[in-house]
Amino acid sequence: MTAKIIILAAFALMTITVGIIASRKAKSFSDFFLGGSDIGPWMTAFTYGAAYFSAVLFIGFAGKIGWEFGMSGLWIALGNSFIGVLGVWWFMGPKIKKMATEWKVRTMAEYFERRYNSKALNLYTSICIFIFFIPYTAAVFMGLSYLFKANFNVDYTTALAFMGVFTAIYLVLGGYRSMTMIDVIFGIIMIAGVITLYFSINAKGGGFANIIDGLSQADPRLTSAVGPPGFWPLFSLIFLTSVAPFAMPQLVQKFYAIKDQRSIKLGMIASTAFSVLISGVAYYMGATTRLFMTPENAPHAFRDGKPIFDAIVPEMLANAVPQGLSILILLLVISASMSTLAALVLISSSSVSNDVYYRFINRKASDKQLTFLMRLFSAFFVLLSVILAYFKPSTIVAILGISWGSIGAAFLGPFVWGLLSKRINKIGAFSSSVLGLAACLILYIKGTPSPQAGTIGMLISLIACPIISLFGKADSQATA
Repeated sequence: MTAKIIILAAFALMTITVGIIASRKAKSFSDFFLGGSDIGPWMTAFTYGAAYFSAVLFIGFAGKIGWEFGMSGLWIALGNSFIGVLGVWWFMGPKIKKMATEWKVRTMAEYFERRYNSKALNLYTSICIFIFFIPYTAAVFMGLSYLFKANFNVDYTTALAFMGVFTAIYLVLGGYRSMTMIDVIFGIIMIAGVITLYFSINAKGGGFANIIDGLSQADPRLTSAVGPPGFWPLFSLIFLTSVAPFAMPQLVQKFYAIKDQRSIKLGMIASTAFSVLISGVAYYMGATTRLFMTPENAPHAFRDGKPIFDAIVPEMLANAVPQGLSILILLLVISASMSTLAALVLISSSSVSNDVYYRFINRKASDKQLTFLMRLFSAFFVLLSVILAYFKPSTIVAILGISWGSIGAAFLGPFVWGLLSKRINKIGAFSSSVLGLAACLILYIKGTPSPQAGTIGMLISLIACPIISLFGKADSQATA
């Protein structure tokens, strides 16, 4: 325990130190939000992958999906890697960077205003980002708090408060540049952590073949192509987590900030390889919880004999992994989560300071004022997310599903089609966004699981946008 505390303290000190160093370079809004739009391919690759994966993956998804779907959860890892990473970098990256350079836009809301010549769409986008990123951030905080509770035997609320304060300090200091600087270190820790985790799991289970055999004996469907819940739930999870990144603001931001088109080609390969490794091991680990975790050896991970999905992986990492290696696994999840939190908070605070305050309230605001507001709203957004995480409104998977589903449904059609076709107009963009988002929320309220509700909303957004645009004139600002 003492070793864990010392190493964790050193990790926290390193993170804060990088934030202080980066703060000296964050002299303008562009520096704070985009690192001066001069971030190289390797740093961008690490920060993209680290922002994609977090405690939501390792704690929430690995626990629930692994337990219920078994090895078929690896399809999600493949979808994330070859659609959500490789597909986005190869197909969308160059177009996003070209658009951002030519129009000098810094946020998704700015792009929508320029592309569709609509201030109303700018405001609508900003509100959606701020509202629906709060539950996403809360889900990450929940995962980290469960992890600290299992490893250090501290109260959930205490762990939550600590992570909230730590994140706010780290972010308010240095912004995007501190995030990219530390993400290289985070990425190396994540790679070392998942490799260690993979071999630890195999050693505990008597080898890969023995693990597969054990899962098959527990339930043959756990090792089949489609796990026990069936095709539609599995497809929804793949679609939600792999296609939403085409229009997720915190991931799109990486291409605003990357140095040039050449950097995109170099970063694409590194980011994809990183994703295959991280997500593959995470879902593999989740499937093995069926073998290693029982109400007898992990009573805190079960209630009335049924697994508590958000607690089962933290308990496994704290008890099933050798003590000498558990600190590395702990740092793995913290590293992934800190980067995701940084990306979410920066995007959310910019939606208020730049897209609402500057665009609609005070056009004369100085660069210094905007940077100050970014820092202020970063701290405020962390506070709101921590408050929501305190109440634990649902499982991590459900919270993430409604957040990603809502953002994807609102932005997927207008953003992707807006880059691809001149025929798309603001009537099609606005209508498809509202229809997709409304469908997602209504289905969720009526009891449809959030991944399925989000998938349906995203499909509506993607299909309705070009169809509705046929009934109006193309916008003169179209870039495609």
